[in-house]
Amino acid sequence: MVRTEGWRRPAELLLLILAVAVAYYIGGRIGLRQSVTVDGAEVTPLWLPTGIALAALLWLGLRVWPGISLGTYFAIERISEFDLTDLGILAGNTVAPVCAYLMLRRVDYRTQMDRLRDALALVFLGGLLPMLISATAGTWTLVLTGDLPRGGFWPVWAAWWVGDAMGVLVVTPLLLVLRRARLPRDDYRLAEVSALAVTSVIVTLVATRSHLSVLFLVFPLLIWAAVRFQFAGSAPCALLISVLAISAAHDQAGPFVDYSLFELMVNLQALNGAAALTGLLLSALVTEQNNVRLRIEQVCEDLAELVEHLAPGGRPPER
Repeated sequence: MVRTEGWRRPAELLLLILAVAVAYYIGGRIGLRQSVTVDGAEVTPLWLPTGIALAALLWLGLRVWPGISLGTYFAIERISEFDLTDLGILAGNTVAPVCAYLMLRRVDYRTQMDRLRDALALVFLGGLLPMLISATAGTWTLVLTGDLPRGGFWPVWAAWWVGDAMGVLVVTPLLLVLRRARLPRDDYRLAEVSALAVTSVIVTLVATRSHLSVLFLVFPLLIWAAVRFQFAGSAPCALLISVLAISAAHDQAGPFVDYSLFELMVNLQALNGAAALTGLLLSALVTEQNNVRLRIEQVCEDLAELVEHLAPGGRPPER
């Protein structure tokens, strides 16, 4: 029995590491389908694996970090044959989510994201700051190996950093909320969920494919999703907006037509960033306010019960 337990734990850890590696690789394959070439370097506007990696660390702990390295290795192999010089990219892509995890743990981050401070921590300590590591390590690796001219450093670095950060801001909240998301049992709420899903698809397609400048139409959808369903609504909505906007920009359709590559990336990432931040911060704010209201209601009920107990002839409080 002792020997069985001794084998079981390493085997379970190995399976978790392999699962993280497979998820990272699949996310990379999806992201590379919408990649763009900047000064000869292939970058993605939304790098899904960073969000997957951070969510895996928040769920399973630091022990699964080898799965991130393994997934990065296979993702690089998908683009070109892995070389020892690619170790800089592999190290950067591993260290960045690990640093994000450690910083979030340092500030007592809660995966429920039921406080505004949790959403702000995910934005800055989970996305914007640590992804500087992966962008810098990856871009310098391309420069030092001669795959990227020095003059192209900053455009590639900026695209790399924003793509990695967007992966955290869009994918990590979605994966965290999927663990506890449940379909509403109330028929009215279920009908509203269906209406939100259908409306989001139609409006986002129109906004990202129409030649009219109507990209702002996606923000009422995000507000609806965040106010009514918090992260369970805003996270899928933000991902849908990002995916359809990237697809339209890749095809240079709708509002993304007749732009240079630089202008296209700026417009696209401005939309994706604004959508992700709107959904993330508004959902956290509404969740926090709802929790405060529930606590106040509970205190009022307890106080009313106490007053009734202290009144002459009052009944003892229920236990």
